[in-house]
Amino acid sequence: MKAAYLTIHDKIKDDIDAGIWKIGQRLPSERDLADDFAVSRMTLRQAITLLVEEGVLTRKVGSGTYVASTRVQEKMRGTTSFTEIIQLQGKNPSSHLLSYTKTLANDKEIDMLNLKVNEYVIRMERVRYADDIPVVYEVASIPEGLIKNVKKEDVTNHFFKALTENGYRIGKSHQTIFARLASDKVAKLLQIKKNQAILALRQVSYLEDGQAFEYVNSQYVGDRFEFYLENN
Repeated sequence: MKAAYLTIHDKIKDDIDAGIWKIGQRLPSERDLADDFAVSRMTLRQAITLLVEEGVLTRKVGSGTYVASTRVQEKMRGTTSFTEIIQLQGKNPSSHLLSYTKTLANDKEIDMLNLKVNEYVIRMERVRYADDIPVVYEVASIPEGLIKNVKKEDVTNHFFKALTENGYRIGKSHQTIFARLASDKVAKLLQIKKNQAILALRQVSYLEDGQAFEYVNSQYVGDRFEFYLENN
């Protein structure tokens, strides 16, 4: 039998997903919620604390508990650009380019992008934002030959759109997600604490003809971004 606090946790989360509780909305007091669920305040507090730890809710000292407003969701199906994901959430996407270099592909890039030895990649390092809040630090590697006729600003600002405008058709992607701790560099860039748990993502994206066009290593702030699966 499921613990009472987990039942409450699931109900509140389901209500948020269903739009009953809106993003940024303040929840009733713990006393009122405990009365609504007919449980003790301690049991109710366990459920709320778990939701806060998951980034679903956020506590504001002296104000109350609110539905988190800075988290972005990505559905793990198909291949979608970060810009499109953020826009679909009604937020404003932006990025800060840290580096953009043409360099010989390393062994991992050769393997992931199916390149030949001595082929070049464009390696792009940047921090990406939703409504000016840092969400992800990423390093993307792109076969240089694929984008030699594409302007740098088009690659850095709207890469997927630039590809489609140049006649390419976006296909599938392969993604691997795992947990890691934020390094000092990443923590500073994402404005979080060093060694804070973050979500790491390795992704290879392909064109419809099967050619790999991007290999990305990303590190997401867990309470600002979530991935979810949808099966057809």
